[in-house]
Amino acid sequence: MVYFTWLVASSFLPSYYKFRMMNKKLAIGYLTFIGLIISVAFIGDTNKGKGIDIDAMDKNIRPQDDFYRFSNGMWLKKNPVPGEQSRWGSFDVLAEENNAKIRKVVEEVAEDKQAEDGSVRQKLRDFYLTALDSAKCQQQGIQFITPEIKANNAITNTKDLSVRLAQLHSMGVGGIFGLYVTRDLKNSNTNILYVSQGGLGLPDRDYYLNNDERNVKIRAQYLDHIMRILSLIGDKNSASSAKNILTIETELAKISMSRVDMRDEEKTYNPYKFNDLVKLTKSFDWTAYMTTNGIASDGKIIVNQPDFFKGINKIIDSVSIDSWRQYLNWNFINNYANELTSEIVKQNFSFYGTVLSGTKEMKPRWKRSLGACDAAIGEIVGQVYVSKYFQADLKEKVNVMVKNILIAYKERISNLDWMSQETKVKALEKLAMFNTKLGYPDNWIDYSKLDVKTDAFVMNMMRAEKFSYQRMIQKLGRPVDKSEWQMLPHQVNAYYDPTLNEIVFPAGIMQPPFFYSNADDATNYGALGAVIGHEITHGFDDQGSKYDGFGNLVEWWSASDRELFKKKSKMLVDCFNKYEALPGLFVNGELTLGENIADLGGLSTAYSALKLNKKSNMPTMIDGYTAEQRFFIAFSQVWKQNIKEETLRKRIVTDPHSPANFRVLGTLSNMPEFY
Repeated sequence: MVYFTWLVASSFLPSYYKFRMMNKKLAIGYLTFIGLIISVAFIGDTNKGKGIDIDAMDKNIRPQDDFYRFSNGMWLKKNPVPGEQSRWGSFDVLAEENNAKIRKVVEEVAEDKQAEDGSVRQKLRDFYLTALDSAKCQQQGIQFITPEIKANNAITNTKDLSVRLAQLHSMGVGGIFGLYVTRDLKNSNTNILYVSQGGLGLPDRDYYLNNDERNVKIRAQYLDHIMRILSLIGDKNSASSAKNILTIETELAKISMSRVDMRDEEKTYNPYKFNDLVKLTKSFDWTAYMTTNGIASDGKIIVNQPDFFKGINKIIDSVSIDSWRQYLNWNFINNYANELTSEIVKQNFSFYGTVLSGTKEMKPRWKRSLGACDAAIGEIVGQVYVSKYFQADLKEKVNVMVKNILIAYKERISNLDWMSQETKVKALEKLAMFNTKLGYPDNWIDYSKLDVKTDAFVMNMMRAEKFSYQRMIQKLGRPVDKSEWQMLPHQVNAYYDPTLNEIVFPAGIMQPPFFYSNADDATNYGALGAVIGHEITHGFDDQGSKYDGFGNLVEWWSASDRELFKKKSKMLVDCFNKYEALPGLFVNGELTLGENIADLGGLSTAYSALKLNKKSNMPTMIDGYTAEQRFFIAFSQVWKQNIKEETLRKRIVTDPHSPANFRVLGTLSNMPEFY
């Protein structure tokens, strides 16, 4: 959801041709901003005004040879990935520091025996304590999920399959396809129903379709994992069941759209009437599915991948009901594995944690319990956390940066030498309509209809999933609530939402190493300023630029400007395609284009804003570095990271962000100011 992008930097793209390739075989990987649940402390800024970490640098490396290692080399050498992590970088270090604070505030609530029934404190207390009680989970075994397994095993025909799939979807369980309600991309004031491809247990369709040695081995390990999990829930024919499940998922993978194509929102915006959807997937009982979950089917439905839904017919017709029972059981247990017995939890970690991500040790129970709280009742955690740790004056300090960067962005658009005046006027109109959200929501989610009890961890999670699903379905056909947030306030993250034309910066990112209250402006603009610029630029990247200032998917560029923009973007695609993350494994320049545009535009605009700000606190020299040098070092140090090879390989296939080292090298190599 983090749309980091770049319109105003595009005039600089040709410069990468004259930049030497820098240590392409680095295995230092990549930090995705999308979906990263990491938090940081607000109190205790001990930076003493410098902002950059001199001790992290390796001054034996020439900055023009490898700026990433020049800025971070000593830190990278001294900080291998810990056993319970799949990567280790700035974000993860801060997460560990902040986890202790989150734990403290949550456990204070957990000790509140006087919390009123139904209050947010009672819900947080009982959810956390129940999640924490591993002995209770072990004693209960699978008794609380047995009714659901029996319901899966009771289906006898394709109508039953449609009804049961609807029930499972309402519990947060995946299977065959996904359904969600969100803003209509072409009428952003209204919520609408979308259906999208899904049903895979591996990270991407390529894991099923590529026949290289690595993917063949992973599929064998996956098959073994499914068999072991099914055995733990009492399937006496788990080996044959696992083969049937893998066959179904492989067939779904064959008809799935690639991740590169899924980036193109014009390809995935396909309006259908309900009757037309029924005709598209004749073998699935859409009426039974919609009726089961009380979903109105009389309006427009957006089908993200029509070929996928057409292809489902053959799969449904060719797969036996017995195999579908096995598939439903697998999807259910795969969704709730972490809330059950230690044997199931460990087996789940063994595959998804170790095989796919390279993580050697499971996180302690309290960390996993906090993660479950975030997933189920995250805004309750956010409320108690913000009330204790957030400094209100940070909002105003960051807001000043946002305003300065918007001013710089306006100037850069106005001065573009390749864009027509017609398109410039509309771009500036969109920029003027940007909305900014900082810190935390004005209105918190109302959890009054969510029951949190002390009966079982898995039951609390199921109730939370159903609550979340119903909140979503109830939005269908209603006006969009523009006050809602898509991230938790204690996340270290940020995002641009094209349908609301807004940039959002949770409280978690408004602190070191992104923002130091007592550091010079050069380091703050190089870190948080680049993020702010990144999010603004997402409004003008190859996909965000297709939305107008009201958040509607509509073309507002002249045809000639759009073509020129595509040609300039192709240069950036070619640049990143040449970066080798591991021997023989290259960055996908098309998949990562939007984020690479955003990184380049964000840093370029932050640099301009720093120069334009006449009131900057910008000493000429600190620790022997000029303000301009500190700006670039700060940017690079935000992305310092070691990463497990397994995680890096997975992210190259699935993630729209480039590896961390190439986010630095690729961005700077295209910035004349850096030279």
